[in-house]
Amino acid sequence: QVQLVESGGGLVQAGGSLRLSCVVSGRTFKTYGMGWFRQRPGKERVFVAAISWIADSTNYADSVKGRFTISRDNNKNTVYLQMYSLKPEDTAVYYCAADPYGVGSEQQLSYDYWGQGTQVTVSS
Repeated sequence: QVQLVESGGGLVQAGGSLRLSCVVSGRTFKTYGMGWFRQRPGKERVFVAAISWIADSTNYADSVKGRFTISRDNNKNTVYLQMYSLKPEDTAVYYCAADPYGVGSEQQLSYDYWGQGTQVTVSS
């Protein structure tokens, strides 16, 4: 059973930074593509960032390019989302997800495993 546990969310002022972490159980973490998604209140869950299994490819939503960075540490079974220059519109529940095919897609259907989410609130 693969489990994903996010942490690092919280309340931050606009312009501030946060780093989200997602620890993945299981020995096959290094073969997974990993993604971050977010869901704002009253909205659908949408893609934020993704990284391939060997970290040779990253992908970002246009709304976060240049402000967010996704990375992974396969020795720690952890994927990170470093968020800079946060805006009130970044307020959402952030979810990490694992893609067993290793690609790290923008498509939610590519991900078989999901965390429970961590709340990020950016005040103006």
